[in-house]
Amino acid sequence: MKQVALFALVVLVVIGLGTTDLIAQPPGMPGAPSQAPIDGGLSLLALGGGAFALKKLRNRNK
Repeated sequence: MKQVALFALVVLVVIGLGTTDLIAQPPGMPGAPSQAPIDGGLSLLALGGGAFALKKLRNRNK
């Protein structure tokens, strides 16, 4: 019976000391996001939309 109590005490101490590693500080605030240029794809999309609109306007007048 003494061995079981000693074993339980040892287990509780190990668990108690082991959980201090689990209780850590939360991560810090994230830094500023990296900015991406909006030039290549967006300008081609706008150019294509303008050409499509111009084509529709010209076909409407015919």
